[in-house]
Amino acid sequence: MLRNSPPDSADIGALERKATRLRRHMLTMARGQGQGYIGQGLGIADMLAALYFHELRYDPHSPAWSDRDRFLLSTGHYSIALWAALAEAGIIPVEELITYGADNSRLEMSTLDTTPGVEVIGGSLGHGLGQGVGQALGLRVDRSDARVFVELSDGEMQEGSTWEAAMSASHFRLDGLVALVDCNGIQADGPVVLDMEPVADKWRAFGWQTSEIDGNDMRMMVGALADARNRNGKPKAIVLRTLPGKGVPRIETSEKSHFFRIDVAQWDGIIAEFEKTMGAAQ
Repeated sequence: MLRNSPPDSADIGALERKATRLRRHMLTMARGQGQGYIGQGLGIADMLAALYFHELRYDPHSPAWSDRDRFLLSTGHYSIALWAALAEAGIIPVEELITYGADNSRLEMSTLDTTPGVEVIGGSLGHGLGQGVGQALGLRVDRSDARVFVELSDGEMQEGSTWEAAMSASHFRLDGLVALVDCNGIQADGPVVLDMEPVADKWRAFGWQTSEIDGNDMRMMVGALADARNRNGKPKAIVLRTLPGKGVPRIETSEKSHFFRIDVAQWDGIIAEFEKTMGAAQ
């Protein structure tokens, strides 16, 4: 059985290429329906590449393997990014990605827990961290050393349930729980409504071992994940400053990058812009 587990050192270049492949998959999916939550997906591609191809322990041939690390996508509308990662990891077929958002597809625009590799439904925001706390407690009861990684957004920090979960994790000393806090600064209609700064200090105040990084810097991402392996009695929080639309300047600078809907011809232009940007970066 093939199981991914963190090696002693990471091939940063290989992980960056994986992130590029994830972004390419996402753009293809969004083009198919002419729309999607592409801004957020492009923003967290580096995080997902670091997780699925370096850090997480899992078996792509047996997604329900009991000793797997769990990844919970609290912001279920980021599903376009998760589908790309699951396909690249061999958990779902790459050929299935073109069904994103289509009728009767397993790849909805918000996650379904009937899709292989999905741990929780994240469509109702503010609940992912609480579910992560529950899973981490369950793993402790089972005497498992598997870890739980929960992606959540800066917008979700405006919800009280998030902080109840954060307080519980610290109280129960869940040092195998890692919160990946995507701070991209946007919500549905523009900037995050409430000022959540200083984000990292808030997590520290709740008893979490906390780091704050550029979430689009692969070397920093890998380093923060390595630091989070420490079983020191504290849950871990990694605050990620990500850029919505990363890799496509037209989306990076858009005021409405939360949900992108344009016609097919324009999507072709965006994909060409992405490939030009990637070519210049190499």
